[in-house]
Amino acid sequence: MKLPEKEKAAQRAAFRRMSPAEKLDHIYTYYKWPIFLALAALIVLGSVLQRQLTKKEVVLYLASVNVSVGEDLEESLSEGFLRFAGANPKKQEVYWYQALYLSEDADVLNHQYAYASRMKFLGALETKKLDVMLLNREGYDLLSKSGYLLDLEDVLSREDPALYECLRDQLTVNRVTVQDNSLEYQLGEAEELEQVFLDAENGLDLSDYPLFRDAGFPDTVYLGIAANTERLEAALQYVAYLTGAGA
Repeated sequence: MKLPEKEKAAQRAAFRRMSPAEKLDHIYTYYKWPIFLALAALIVLGSVLQRQLTKKEVVLYLASVNVSVGEDLEESLSEGFLRFAGANPKKQEVYWYQALYLSEDADVLNHQYAYASRMKFLGALETKKLDVMLLNREGYDLLSKSGYLLDLEDVLSREDPALYECLRDQLTVNRVTVQDNSLEYQLGEAEELEQVFLDAENGLDLSDYPLFRDAGFPDTVYLGIAANTERLEAALQYVAYLTGAGA
């Protein structure tokens, strides 16, 4: 309800006669919610602006699956690549999904962690926010079987023949499932078991390259590239960096 001008003038005069403490109490009593809402809006706006100003462009999405990486190697695998690629670490980054655990034989203690890792991995793959993977043998076999890895022999020979010649002896062959009705067969929904596989050079053995040879990994570390990567050029540049082929 709009107050008459005379009443407004009286209220202004009454406010001017108040002591500083009374004025603060008056403002708090009658205007606290508008003030709180305005402050909340400013905080939210400031937070959004800060995120936008400090947000980095992702040059490459990396995942380590069943592979634990130490601090020194971690720096080489992220900031080291940015320097190699001529990127600005203040504005660009390698986004890394670390310590993912994928297994078909996860025990009771690891089952929940394996499930959470699988959901994170599939979510990244589905949204095409995954490019390069560092894998142990179990992870490599699982992802190869599921068809999640790019055929490196095909891609390298087509996109970068010189890099292919440097790496061809370290490319590894694994099985890819083309057709498999084993679940339907077990459930009695199919009369015959039909399984079709093919072999593909979809992994790169990193064991003999200095970055990994000197890191003390107990098992072989493989590199794979996501079959649906949208950053193939950056992924191949990353391969060249890890192997020293781009030096």
